[in-house]
Amino acid sequence: MWSKELSVEVKQAILKESDDGKTYFVKIHAPWEVLATYADVLKIKVPFKVNDMPDDRELPMNWLSTPFRLPKEIMHPEPDYFTAPFSKSKSDFFLIGNQDTFFSPSTRNRIVYYILSRCLYVTEECGDKKGIKRLLNNGSYTAAFPLHDSRYWIRSKDGNCESERYDLYKHWAKFFCFFKEQPINRIRNYYGEKIGIYFAWLGFYTEMLLFAAVVGTICFTYGFLTYDHNEWSKEICSEEIGGKIVMCPLCDKKCGFWKLSITCNSSWQSHLFDNVATVFFAIFMGIWVTLFLEFWKRRQARLEYDWDLVDFEEEQQQLQLRPEYESKCTKSKENPITKEMEPYLPVTSKCARSCLSGATVVLWISLIIACIIGVIAYRLAVYAAFASIMKDSPTSHLEVVGPYITPQLATSVTASCINFVIIMILNLMYEKVAVWITDMEIPKTHLEYENRLTMKMFLFQFVNYYSSCFYVAFFKGKFVGYPGKYAYMFGSSLRNEECDPGGCLIELTTQLVIVMTGKQVWGNIQEALLP
Repeated sequence: MWSKELSVEVKQAILKESDDGKTYFVKIHAPWEVLATYADVLKIKVPFKVNDMPDDRELPMNWLSTPFRLPKEIMHPEPDYFTAPFSKSKSDFFLIGNQDTFFSPSTRNRIVYYILSRCLYVTEECGDKKGIKRLLNNGSYTAAFPLHDSRYWIRSKDGNCESERYDLYKHWAKFFCFFKEQPINRIRNYYGEKIGIYFAWLGFYTEMLLFAAVVGTICFTYGFLTYDHNEWSKEICSEEIGGKIVMCPLCDKKCGFWKLSITCNSSWQSHLFDNVATVFFAIFMGIWVTLFLEFWKRRQARLEYDWDLVDFEEEQQQLQLRPEYESKCTKSKENPITKEMEPYLPVTSKCARSCLSGATVVLWISLIIACIIGVIAYRLAVYAAFASIMKDSPTSHLEVVGPYITPQLATSVTASCINFVIIMILNLMYEKVAVWITDMEIPKTHLEYENRLTMKMFLFQFVNYYSSCFYVAFFKGKFVGYPGKYAYMFGSSLRNEECDPGGCLIELTTQLVIVMTGKQVWGNIQEALLP
């Protein structure tokens, strides 16, 4: 659908540049007048004076971090400035050296998107149809995206023209730069404050995880070093004690009596993760979480001050109503503070949409719980089958892993794999549903939209990823009954499963490894195919 202002020559030029005759590209450029006008509207903060305050911040033992630091010109490509909201009528007040580079790429993209999301693409007589998002949804355009500066591996031939993308690739995106600090200011200039804050958090989180990893490794090493001194494992493995204790069948019909000594291997394995040091690690992680949150608050406050984002959220709330809200809310009322007419959503419509949204979230969480119950039923049904198959030790011919393959392990691994597949399928489906129901609520501002979408995704993913782990950690083995009066699942013939004599920790570890490793692999595959 072509705009009336687009000339015939431009249309013909676009059609000629198509390689396949079907796909066409329209490149949009915002000149200085447009950028200045909308920077005034959006109250974008720009520099007006170089910061002449001395920066005496010096960290203790700073020399230890020297190998991990980047050159100062990379970390701080520009001097620090005092800033103020841009005013087109007072442009001489600001430090405008070059109009082409005065606004950063992220700011230019923000202004262009603001315009595209609100401009009409039909005449006013045809209705209030506007916004690039609507054109994307109805198929008029396949995609809309900002362009990069250049190829990331190519440096600018013009010495006076920097390629910010090349610098980011050289000092940040290369694999062998993983141990270096991140050029946060360059990331912010190129991708914007939101992406910059995200990578600042990600880097800080990774740094803090290093301490948790070191303590966890020490606790695991303690379990390994005290491997041969575990008294209760020795008693289980002893023919004089564990070999003489006969245990009741773990399932009806197909399972027979068994000796406690056959759980010897699993009891030794449990000691690696469940020992005296585990208690210390749990206490340490409780303290670590608190310190992580408090230190991040300090880091975030510092970034907000350096990047002039202290009042950013409040300003966005006041200045930027979502174009979808403006177009769908046909009624208006006077703002008691500004005394201006603003679109609004009636309370009855808002309540109805919120109720429908909440019911949808509850429905999907119920679907997760139903899937978990299905996996539990699978575990109960398959355990007896594995027990009968392995009754005569058909895996004993496997020299290395044969002794470790038990009905419990086979059931746990297969159930965890099925659970992982269900988690990924539900997650892919719910991502689209969450966006749909959030759009249906018609949030007023972008911040409100993001908060609502984040809450829905967090609630769903928390239940989706961790409900199976909660079952193994807190419920499995707690409702089994006793010989002669065993408990059954919902009154069926499936007897509730029990933990190994050494506990459910090995099974919980197996569940976490399969789900978390699979999630990481799947995420990397998605990033490679659809970055």
